[in-house]
Amino acid sequence: MASQRFEAPSGTRDFLAGALRVRERVFTEIRQVFERYGFEPLQTPAFERLETLTGKYGDEGDKLIFKILRRGEHEATGEADLALRYDMTVPLARVVASHGSQLPTPYKRYAMGPVWRADRPGKGRFREFAQCDVDVVGSASPLADAEVVCALTDALDAVGLREYQVLVNSRQALSGLLELYGVPGDLGNGVLITLDKLDKLPPEKVTVELVEARSLTSGIAEALVNDLTAADAVERVHATLKDSEVGRLGLEEIGRLLELAAPKVGRERISFTPSLVRGLDYYTGVIFEVVAEGMPGSIASGGRYDGLISALGGPDVPACGGSLGIERIIGLLSDHEGDTHRLDVAATVINEDSAPEVMGFAARLRDAGLSTEVYLAASRKLAKQLKWAADRNARFALIYGASDKEAGVVTVRNMDSGEQAQVPTDELAAHLTGRCAPSK
Repeated sequence: MASQRFEAPSGTRDFLAGALRVRERVFTEIRQVFERYGFEPLQTPAFERLETLTGKYGDEGDKLIFKILRRGEHEATGEADLALRYDMTVPLARVVASHGSQLPTPYKRYAMGPVWRADRPGKGRFREFAQCDVDVVGSASPLADAEVVCALTDALDAVGLREYQVLVNSRQALSGLLELYGVPGDLGNGVLITLDKLDKLPPEKVTVELVEARSLTSGIAEALVNDLTAADAVERVHATLKDSEVGRLGLEEIGRLLELAAPKVGRERISFTPSLVRGLDYYTGVIFEVVAEGMPGSIASGGRYDGLISALGGPDVPACGGSLGIERIIGLLSDHEGDTHRLDVAATVINEDSAPEVMGFAARLRDAGLSTEVYLAASRKLAKQLKWAADRNARFALIYGASDKEAGVVTVRNMDSGEQAQVPTDELAAHLTGRCAPSK
């Protein structure tokens, strides 16, 4: 019999206390920013009907959907009818299609939770990971696009990540560009999926894929890639799109987003980036990604997706949104943002006779809002128990021996300074409450 493996499945992780506290702190700070912008929380199931998810993420994205096989008597068919959610956007569209009459207009929501993708794990890339999304449904105003970008970058600032760049483009601008280059409409989505790899592959490899996999001529493929990656790409694209109506509309919405968001985001941190594509099929207008040095790929992304909700059978309403890549963000913070949690009080147990009183002290301290642990191991050696208190990063340790009991006091040891004070038992909670910061 093969030995059992105990590590988490590839692309997933176990989060022990320190890592989990850091994550919860980040989630809390992000949630507070989203709430300040007026976004309402929404929670959807971890899985959706397979038909709801497929066809929304492009050929490459659909391959990464984690499918759930039929159950019970249908299990032997090997067919799937459900799937773990791929992102938070398509579930939102389903909610609007299902509950639209109960929602305000515009509907501003945020969602935070795990999503799943059958991807190849790598640095900052997991099969199970968390997303934090904000979306605005029911507004075609460029103010909605700008508010999404500002909320996401405010959240990055709040968690302590400030060295980033917001890259902006428009699917309308890209559509105009493909039209002017003579790319047939039925090849457009595939061409955009390949162009989306410009941040991962050398330009020459993208050119080869455009020719071999997307059926473009070598001349068109080379010219398109060269224009998007040139040092003067912005000027080239502006010059080219003057002859395309849809392209000009795309440039206008890019300019409007920069105008509205730059004062908050910082003009030096947001810019038009012609090579930005965003490979998902459902984008219809402005798109953006946030990148940071030291992390491959983006740490946040989003855009406008006006046709998605109607494609699911819901009302034809405009929508835009964005998502924070929490795993990558925490990865960038980990070098200088550790677990700052401290236990307020560690209560030692010197002998069995004192255990009931120690438990009573702990109960009173917890009622007063102090995080308090009682020593649970068998050893009654004080040195070992004080080492346990230090390992638990306690601010104070309680020592209650026979002499303390006789005097009606508890010895309170400051674990940072080593100083000790004898405190009357009825004053213990007041004494420690004034000396402990709120528990984190």
